[in-house]
Amino acid sequence: MSLPYGRRSHEGSANISDSDSEDEPKLPLNQFYPYIRCALCCGFLIDATTITECLHTFCKSCIVKHFFYSNRCPTCSIVVHQTQPLYNIRPDRQLQDIVYKMVPFLEESEREQMNNFYKARGLDIPKPVVLPPSGPVVLRRQKKDNNPQSMFTIPPELDLSLLLEFVGAEEGINNYKPLERRYVRVSGEATVRHVELFIRRKMELSPTCQVDVVCGDHLLDHYQSLKDIQNSMGEEAVQDGLLVLHFGLVLPTQS
Repeated sequence: MSLPYGRRSHEGSANISDSDSEDEPKLPLNQFYPYIRCALCCGFLIDATTITECLHTFCKSCIVKHFFYSNRCPTCSIVVHQTQPLYNIRPDRQLQDIVYKMVPFLEESEREQMNNFYKARGLDIPKPVVLPPSGPVVLRRQKKDNNPQSMFTIPPELDLSLLLEFVGAEEGINNYKPLERRYVRVSGEATVRHVELFIRRKMELSPTCQVDVVCGDHLLDHYQSLKDIQNSMGEEAVQDGLLVLHFGLVLPTQS
């Protein structure tokens, strides 16, 4: 007695799917390392964050720390932004979901470490973000201005970008902090004196310490404006669209 058609068809399809799953090649996880590991810390991606200019992805904490000292992509060295590279990074949640699914227990381990971090410091553990359920799409009347505006806007008066390069301190000057932010957006009307005051504040220099600011081979005077310096020095003083100023710490000359 033959089986009913429907049952025979179901069993046949089950056998085919089982054989297909057995024939699928199994690849080792290390073949996917170039796509799921951070090039800065060499660990699996955590809070995957992508640079919009070149689409290279890193851990969020790693790329934020990197941009304290550089405005270039660690992989391809493209200039991400002249002064604010953090403007051009975005979270990559799809890639992060893929990493968590490919690496067993990574998400649980990361969540446990985060909870321990907050508990050790007596802080409230942040609650996970709950996305609202997707409902029907409601079409709204568009405004006249359809151009999407950036989340970050640079005031028009800040029309000049600086790169401050520290060349060292004279022997006998030890108590100062490193300058973490070398890339600064300022007004072209600002003077060398303003730059010196900025350096003094960020590096916590003593009043007895003197700051010498140099552009090219020229020692700059306090009254010179940055716009005049850029116009007089020309392309020699500009790198990737930034006016490059070198500065050093010296002891005041004794007359």
